[in-house]
Formats: sequence, structure tokens, C-alpha cells
Amino acid sequence: MKKILYLLLIINISYTLSYGQNNSPLELNEAKALIEAYISPLGNSLGAGLNNGWYNSAKTHKTLGFDFTLTTNLVLINDNVKDFKFQDIIVGNAFNDTASSTILGNTDGTSFDVLGSDGTTYEVTLPSGENIPVIIVPMLQAGVGIGKSTDLNIRYLPSLKFGRAGRVGVIGGGIKHDLMQWIPFLEKLDVNLAFQGGYTKVKSNIELIDPSGNVNDPALVDLDISAITANLILSKEITIFTPHVSIGYNSSNTLFSVDGKYVIDSQAIPVDALTEFNFETKNDLRTNVGLRIDMTIFALQANYTFSEYPTATLGLGINVR
Repeated sequence: MKKILYLLLIINISYTLSYGQNNSPLELNEAKALIEAYISPLGNSLGAGLNNGWYNSAKTHKTLGFDFTLTTNLVLINDNVKDFKFQDIIVGNAFNDTASSTILGNTDGTSFDVLGSDGTTYEVTLPSGENIPVIIVPMLQAGVGIGKSTDLNIRYLPSLKFGRAGRVGVIGGGIKHDLMQWIPFLEKLDVNLAFQGGYTKVKSNIELIDPSGNVNDPALVDLDISAITANLILSKEITIFTPHVSIGYNSSNTLFSVDGKYVIDSQAIPVDALTEFNFETKNDLRTNVGLRIDMTIFALQANYTFSEYPTATLGLGINVR
């Protein structure tokens, strides 16, 4: 997360050097676009992880049947989200047309020139990537049958402090509804068909400290992610095995906000213009295949989601019908 602070610093410094008090929408959008291009793959991958692990079967509980499940979602990072191209973000001859690393990438950041108000050309270098090949998103979830072949699911993690990593909390809810009751002729196929939808929100508050010591006051950054998914699930029980397939929709949104000002060599660099903004909402289709293995009241599950951010899920749960 130190590189996020570094990115904010160099963008605000270059913004101040080149534009001063001229805050035209285009110039401000360029600064925001650079921040989003670097950080958004992290938010999108976390959103993909949050949208997985909701189900391991299309079958719903009987009334007051319940389950407790712990899953680990492994979001695999594709090469196409490890860098971004300047020509897709910045318009103008002052910027290179080459690629620069995102926070998930494994290459150095690209340099570009900024013309200061005094006529001096300043070179600004974006931060390198953190070389992240996979993101692990664990999740604890409880579900209960509420009647009418419908399950209610709840996800919750109280806001906990993880050292300098800041405070992180998770809350979410979902529903799964059996569709077979509305399509009687499908009962002859001896399969289960259900609709599932879920919403998960992660709130994080991170204190960013500049390791170089150039920034006297720590900055507080909030990176809040909301993830929504909707799926059609088809499954079939074969003794202790329940294979399932699904097709669905993912959506995630990242809210980025910064508190305070950066103080560099006793000179305050205001960040009012870049204090808070939403990254572009990420929408994509997904398909999922998986298998659940029942062992009395325990259940093992494994599934894989095909999407721009592919995700492998492993889980262990207690299941009482």
C-alpha cells in the first residue's frame, strides 16, 4: 500500500507543477484516470473474490435447515490486468504511448514529462507493480432456510485492525430460491434449479506512511468495495456427489477516498480535487462449474469461475437440512 501513497504524491505534485490553480475537468480527469488505472485491478479482483463462494448446490434447505461454510477464494491474475497503456487514458504529446504497470503487475512504472509553470520540464515516474499472481479472499458464511424453498445467507466480519494494514470489515447478504416449484415438468429430470443473488461490502481504512520520510503526516485512505452477483444454478445429486454448473453476472464498484493533505518539506500539497471518487463500475458475465462432496453433516466443495478475473474456490462446511 505504500506505492498507493507514492502514486498520489507524484500525481499531485505533477498536477500542481503543471496546472497550478487551473482545475479544468479534463486535467483533473487525467489525474484521476492514472490513479484508477493503477489501483482499480486490485479493487476488481477483490470484487471477483467477494462474488464467489455463495453456493455449492442449487438445492435449498428445508425450513430452519442451516449451514456454516468457510471458503477460500483464489483470484488468479491474468496478464491483461497487469499493465495499462497511456494512450487509453491520457491524450497529448507529453505522455508516452507505452504501458505502465498496475499495482498487480511485475514491471517498472513508466516515466513521463510535465511542463511546470516556470517553463521547466519535470520527469515523473509512476510506481512499479507489486507482482501479485493471486489474491486470496477468505469468507465465513451462514445460511438458513426461511420457507418456500428459499435460503437466506449472511456474511459478516467485524471491523478489525491489522497493524498498519488498517481496519477491514465485511458485511453481506444473499438469497437462493428454488425454481423447480414453478416449473413442475422439470421435476421428472431429477435435478435442482435455483436463482441466487448476493451483495458483499468491504470497508477498509488504511494509514499510509511514506517510507522515505518525505511525507511528514500520514495519509488515511479508504478503499471500499461493493460487489453484486446474480446466478442461475443447475445441480444434480449423485450419491454423495453434487456436481453443479451456473451462469451469472458480476458487478463491483470501488470507492476511493483520501483524508487530509500531504506535507512535503514543510509545504502542503492539497488533494481536495482528488479526495474522493468512484472507480468505473466493473461488470462482466461469469460461468462456474463445481462439485460438492457430502460426508454426513460435513460438506467439501470446489469450484472454478470463468471470467476476466478467474477464481478457484475451496470450502468446508457444516450442513443440516
